[in-house]
Amino acid sequence: MACLLHGAQLEHVLVLVMGALLAPGKRTVTSCLRMTGRAEAANFASFHQILNRARWSSRAVARQLLEIVVERLVPDGPVVIGIDDTIERRWGRRISARGIYRDPVRSSHGHFVKASGLRWLSFMVLTPEPWTRLIKALPVLTLLAPSERSNHRRGCRHKLLTDWARQGALQLCRWLPGRRIIFVGDSSFAAHELAHAITRRATLISRLRLDASLFAPPAKRTSRTMGRPAQKGPALPKLKTLLANPATSWTRTIVSAWYGHADGKALEITSDIALWYRPGTPVLPVRWVLVRDPDKKRDPQAFFSTDVSLDPTDIIALYVRRWQIEVTFAETRAHLGVETQRQWSDNAITRTTPALLGLYSLVSLWAGELLTSSSIPYAAAWYRKTSLTFSDAVGAVRLAIWVGDINQHSPPNPEPQYIPENRVIRMAQALCFAA
Repeated sequence: MACLLHGAQLEHVLVLVMGALLAPGKRTVTSCLRMTGRAEAANFASFHQILNRARWSSRAVARQLLEIVVERLVPDGPVVIGIDDTIERRWGRRISARGIYRDPVRSSHGHFVKASGLRWLSFMVLTPEPWTRLIKALPVLTLLAPSERSNHRRGCRHKLLTDWARQGALQLCRWLPGRRIIFVGDSSFAAHELAHAITRRATLISRLRLDASLFAPPAKRTSRTMGRPAQKGPALPKLKTLLANPATSWTRTIVSAWYGHADGKALEITSDIALWYRPGTPVLPVRWVLVRDPDKKRDPQAFFSTDVSLDPTDIIALYVRRWQIEVTFAETRAHLGVETQRQWSDNAITRTTPALLGLYSLVSLWAGELLTSSSIPYAAAWYRKTSLTFSDAVGAVRLAIWVGDINQHSPPNPEPQYIPENRVIRMAQALCFAA
């Protein structure tokens, strides 16, 4: 954003970023101003205008963020990007894009809970961070998917979530020319249209239905064959049929981080290449992988990759990375105040939540300069943390901001160094009014 805003506007942006990091409660513009010592600022309206009126492109900021993350953390090899949506629970008649959705956090298989809010589709780079042993999901591009009711009210054609995913994925491919990109999504993104749209530029890995229609390649044409070439061969047995067939050949393998098994989990897999087909769409060659748990604690699952050259264990390992996306959504709510902002204008709404999610990626990058893999996590006798998490990262960044130019270690022959009074007051207010 530094190259998109200049002068006073850039200074306002830096104030909002610092305030969003330090604020312990709601991430409103006013709370950001309080945390940065600007509670008496007469030009407070100009800070609101950065979000609801200033001319700058959030897409251009997302492109810069993507380039920084890839350059710092994924300088070579494939760029793995997770796709997932989340609901920002918001009420209010003035929020035009709001809809009623199934609440994925509070709902279960036997209990359905609806929530009013905004649906966001986020693309996150799934990569290890040098300061932690965990895979992190770093948001780089977040899109607002308005509800169907909202689009009909405005006279716009409603776009499905897969339509937004297709446009976002192709945009990221254009921003990373020459790089191999692997998109990983759950079963919501196992759509023929999405797979066909990106298969020429990237790879899609997702869940596959156990009753998916899979076909063998068509027979080779002979010189006497008449008519249009066949797109597919005979239908293959359903994956659920292979599960019940005792003659199915299974291979035992160890998969890391499988549903909480940090040390690895023994699974049985079988895999092959087939043509994935749905009437009205061209056939698509995929490599499918069928997985079952020998302990029978988890139901069998199936995955697919549009890159048929990928090894089955690599497909599973790449899909496992996407589980960190839910961790990112939870941590942005807990530590960066997503769902606590109170903007009402359309422009501010479409900017604020993507900015807070992007701030998660920036904090993770800044933590790389403050923490190492040997840093001690913030733990206690009742909570033995074995590795650093985002709470440690945001704590380290906040400490660096609060301390500022005050040395943490006394040099030889030190002179007394004093914390400015106004900074002490703001620190005390952050503690006293944390709720």
